[in-house]
Amino acid sequence: MSANVRIHDLPAQERPRERLAAHGADALSNPELIAILLRTGMKGVSAITIGQQLMAHFGTLEALARASLDDLRCFKGIGRDKAIALKAAFTLARKMAEELRFESPLLDTPERIAELLREHNRLHDVENFSIILLNTRRRLIRVEKISQGTLDTLLVHPREVFKHAIAANAAAIVLAHNHPSGDPTPSEADIKWTRDIIRAGQLLKIEVCDHVVLGRATTERPKDWCSLRELGYFYA
Repeated sequence: MSANVRIHDLPAQERPRERLAAHGADALSNPELIAILLRTGMKGVSAITIGQQLMAHFGTLEALARASLDDLRCFKGIGRDKAIALKAAFTLARKMAEELRFESPLLDTPERIAELLREHNRLHDVENFSIILLNTRRRLIRVEKISQGTLDTLLVHPREVFKHAIAANAAAIVLAHNHPSGDPTPSEADIKWTRDIIRAGQLLKIEVCDHVVLGRATTERPKDWCSLRELGYFYA
């Protein structure tokens, strides 16, 4: 590609935006991605050329990200608005990297599930049903409250459970609810309903990892939770 060819003079399949839409962002070079942020170049200089000049001068994306607005505006074709667009893009990338350094909690045991939900459920005097949405590494995506019952009765349809999992692109879920009586022992209704949800999850290819029932610890019962998987109710 000639350095001074304008983007709109290129065939559609060679324009950065069209290539990104067709092949994904990873198919583009750094100057092409910069050109998309700049949107347009200036007379005689394309946005891709400006991107190439920036990369040639700074050498790495890290060095470019550190450049000040004044540093960026030294380049022909980059005014205030284009410099701000570049700084905003690199700042978003930095903030995302900071978020990724603090991974969501690993929720691969009923103990960890109980620890996550214990304080939230402690003061409820009716049953509250939630689902914990997990990614492929069993790390928390988020907790969704599905239903609040009366006394000891909860009626939750599988579609209410899985619509949130599908929307979040969750790979797996954990079911959880509290027993206001304090005894976390699952009822026959809990067991039957759990097996219904497991079957629905199998059809949707979303694993149901466990169903954790929360209660209160006593001298005779030191654990304040119960895992239906550990009790063997997840197996035929």
